[in-house]
Amino acid sequence: MRKPSLTFLRQLQRDQSGLALIEFAYSLPVLLALTLGGLEVANLAITHMKLSQLAMLVADNASRVRASIDEADINEIFSGAALSANGLNFAANGKIFLSDLESNKLDAPKTGQYIRWQRCYGSGNFTSTYGTTDNGKTDASLQAMGPTGNQIAATNGTAVMFVEVAYKYQPLISNSIFGEKTIRYTSAFNVRERTDQAMKNAGNLSTSQTAACS
Repeated sequence: MRKPSLTFLRQLQRDQSGLALIEFAYSLPVLLALTLGGLEVANLAITHMKLSQLAMLVADNASRVRASIDEADINEIFSGAALSANGLNFAANGKIFLSDLESNKLDAPKTGQYIRWQRCYGSGNFTSTYGTTDNGKTDASLQAMGPTGNQIAATNGTAVMFVEVAYKYQPLISNSIFGEKTIRYTSAFNVRERTDQAMKNAGNLSTSQTAACS
């Protein structure tokens, strides 16, 4: 077997024709991780924005219903919420709690707040963090609703539409990047001009046709 000549070895040493391919092969895993991670970060940020706007939309729309509020009004509000949450598969992975929060002070000597009614949308396995219709009417267990340091209470003769949104985050790439996440947002609006806060059912909708939380 002939030994390679010195000239050939020098040519081989100076040959850089495959350098770019080798560098690309080494950098590809890093580039791929950064790209996928960036896409997941963007998806998470967009999801947070959508859920924050969803909570505000439902609370605002519920507060705008004038004169009195009906089960049909609630269904329309949640239909709008479903359109707003498009792309999140929210109905299967999330839940909206819409609560009518009122003051107990008109029923002296009771104090605090109570939830007159509560309606829900979505089949996500969540419970309200801040209360149900069992809280407050017969005692003073409910003083306000909302996260600590940012709570809200209704004044006499009016009501607050309090909304809590809970959602099991659906990753774009994989849960291994951020882990399983539950995202929650709240929003509250005082009712406009509505003096009758009781829930009506003028259309005689059945329980299955209403947005009851049970």
